[in-house]
Amino acid sequence: MSRQILTPPAALLAFSTAIGLQIASGFAPVDLLQPHRWSSGQPNAALAQDSDESISIQVYEQASPAVVAIRAGEGSGSGSIVTADGLVITNAHVIDDVSVVTVRLADGREFQGDVIGYGSDGQDLAAIQLRTQGETLPTIPVATSPVRVGQRAFAIGSPFGLQGTFTVGIVSRLDRDRGLIQTDAASNPGNSGGPLLNSAGELIGVNTSIFTNGQGGGSIGIGFAITTSEVRDFLVAVEEGNTAQSSTLASNRPDLSNAEPLAFGRSVQGRLDDGSNVLPVDSSYFDVYSFEGQAGQEISIDMISSEFNAYLILLTPEGLNLEQDNDSGGASNARVTVQLPDDGTYLILANSFESGETGSYQLQITEASPAIASQPASGSYILDQPGTLAPGDNTLGDGSLFDTHTFSGEAGQPVVITMESPDFDTFLVLLDPSGEPIADNDDIVAGSNLNSQIQIALPQSGVYRIIANAFDASGRGRYRLTVR
Repeated sequence: MSRQILTPPAALLAFSTAIGLQIASGFAPVDLLQPHRWSSGQPNAALAQDSDESISIQVYEQASPAVVAIRAGEGSGSGSIVTADGLVITNAHVIDDVSVVTVRLADGREFQGDVIGYGSDGQDLAAIQLRTQGETLPTIPVATSPVRVGQRAFAIGSPFGLQGTFTVGIVSRLDRDRGLIQTDAASNPGNSGGPLLNSAGELIGVNTSIFTNGQGGGSIGIGFAITTSEVRDFLVAVEEGNTAQSSTLASNRPDLSNAEPLAFGRSVQGRLDDGSNVLPVDSSYFDVYSFEGQAGQEISIDMISSEFNAYLILLTPEGLNLEQDNDSGGASNARVTVQLPDDGTYLILANSFESGETGSYQLQITEASPAIASQPASGSYILDQPGTLAPGDNTLGDGSLFDTHTFSGEAGQPVVITMESPDFDTFLVLLDPSGEPIADNDDIVAGSNLNSQIQIALPQSGVYRIIANAFDASGRGRYRLTVR
C-alpha cells in the first residue's frame, strides 16, 4: 500500500511543515509518504533548503516592520501594529496600568502611545494608540484561517532588549476553551505582547507567557499565545469603546526552581489549590517535582485524580519540553512513558488541564527498564516501547495520528527500527538530532502487511526522534516500537 501524491517535493514540504521539521540539506526532496528512496541529488536538496529558508525570510521581511518594542515605566515588551493609523495590540502585563508608553518601530522611529483599553476578566491584552501625526504605518494582518497543531509558527519580538529577534517553531497544542496556542517557538522576557505568525506572515496569536526553569528566565520550549479569536473580540471592543480601563494582572512567568525530589517507585499524594504554583495566563495550578534520570532509561509517570483532569509535562535536564500527556492514563488520568535521552535532573509538572481546577492527586514514577548503553550488544534492544494511537494524540495535516519516541545513538551505529501493530497500518519517520527527516517506511515488505521498518547507519551522534505514525486518518490502536 502507498499514498498517492502527485508532486513528491511539495508533499515533503507539506509534511515537514505539518510537524515543524526542516528538510535535510544533504538529501534530495522525496515523498515522505512513500517508501523511502534516498538520493544524493544535491541540486534538488539545495532547492528544498532554499524554499524553506525563503519562507522564513519572507515572513520576517513582511511582518517585522510592524513589530514594535514597548517601554512602559520599568517594564518592556513587544507589540503589533494592526491598523495603519497606529493601533497597537500587546499584553496587559507589559503595560501594567501605565497610561502613556514609548513605542519604537523597526526602522528606529519612536512614538508616544496612549493606552486606550485592557482586556476584560483578566484577559492579557491591551491596546495602544500611537500619536502618529498622520503617518501611515506598516501593519500585520490578523489571520482568518484556522490554526492547526503541527503548523509552523514564527515569533518576532524584543527579548532582552534585542529588537526584531526572530524564532521559528511549531504549534504544539491548541486549547480552544481557554483561547490559547501552545508553541515551541522560543519566547523570552521581552517577547511578551509580540506576534505569533503563520507562514503567510499573518498574526495567529499574541505571545503572552512562557514556562521558565527559574535560572535566568529563558525559554524552555513551552510558550503560550492568545488566539486570534480572542484578539478579534478585543479589537471589536476597542472600536466600540467597551474595553476595561485598568489591569491587575500579576507576573505570568512561573518559577520552576522549587521542585520536590521524587524517588522511583514512590507514590506521593499532592493537591492542586490556591497554594500551588499558578500559570496566570490560564489560572491553572501545578506542582513541580524532580528526579535523576539516565540516558536510555525507560520510565513511566502516572498522575491519577478523580477530582480534576490531570495533565503532565516532562522537561529534560536542559529544561526543554520532552513529553506531555492529558488522558493516556484513562479517564481523567495522565501518563507519560518515555526513554530518557540524557543523564541529569528531569522536571515533572503535575498540572490541571482546565483553568482553576483543584483537587487531590497521586503521582508516581516507575522504571520500565534500566538504562541501556547507546551501543548495545548484538540483538539487544535500545528501545522496546508499547504504545497506542488514540483520539487526542498528535495529528498530521492528513488527519493521521502519531506519537514521538527518542533514543540516543552514535555516528555509524547500525540500527533497525520496527513498528508493529495488529490494529492499523503503521508508518515510520526517523529524524536526526537536528530534527531533520532522514528515513521513512510504510511496509516492511511493500504492500504485504501492517508493519513498518527502517534500517540505517546513524549519520551522527546524538538524540534521534521517531515519528510513530498511522498510514491514514483511520489508523488507531495498539502498536509496539523497537530499536535494536
